Amino acid sequence: MFTIGDFARHGRVSIRMLRHYDATGLLHPAHVDPVSGYRYYTAAQLARLNRIIALKDLGFTLRQVRDIVDEKAGAEELRGMLRLRRAGLETAVAAAAARLVQVEARLRAIGSEGRMPTNDVVVKNVPAVRVAELTATAASFAPEHIGPVIGPLYDELFRRLEEAGITPTGPGIASYEDAPEGGGRITVHAAVQVSAPLQDGAFRILDLPSPGQAATIVHRGSVDAVLPTAQALARWIDAGGYRSAKYPREINLECPENRDDWVTELQAPITPA
Repeated sequence: MFTIGDFARHGRVSIRMLRHYDATGLLHPAHVDPVSGYRYYTAAQLARLNRIIALKDLGFTLRQVRDIVDEKAGAEELRGMLRLRRAGLETAVAAAAARLVQVEARLRAIGSEGRMPTNDVVVKNVPAVRVAELTATAASFAPEHIGPVIGPLYDELFRRLEEAGITPTGPGIASYEDAPEGGGRITVHAAVQVSAPLQDGAFRILDLPSPGQAATIVHRGSVDAVLPTAQALARWIDAGGYRSAKYPREINLECPENRDDWVTELQAPITPA
């Protein structure tokens, strides 16, 4: 048997924590000396300690931990529970990381206030182009609502194109419009340039009409952090005496595996104010 100090070292926990687990009924010593009150543990109790620590580190309350370990869940059942909890935590971490990207983008937008792009903006006529597309609805035009919609939409589009034996012939083109149901919701069009007959089916092939004249600017980096570039373009449009009544298109010029290396052109249709 181990003294409480030895057991704490083997379990990589503190003596104070073991005393707390004893007091709360989570992990009683195997033996308590009736004279000295010293606590003693066995090596077999390390299995219960490992379960307690794993469950606690994954966010379960001590009461939930006690309920789980006292039901004597098998190792495979416990692994399944931990995998589910881990998946939930990974989702939360990803969401927090995405929020951090948006905060950083807002900070950069604030830092660029008052600075007007000069050579970055190009006005040009954007031609019509044939595309294959899928559409879905996002809760708003905020990046945290657009990102989770358009990413899976493109994944599904490319999967269906591969099944149909159609190879894209140009860049991806993301466009947006107010959804018919209103309420700030946005219809998201995930499209890619193709050379194929018009069709409706597993995906739609259509001729995306020309928006006419557009003010364009190139954004380098993840589209999740496009806000400062988009607002720089908006300031240029306003200062130039133009107006833009439509959402900018996003042309995916370069899309390497590292999203921070992406190159995207924003195309904002403009008319004289």
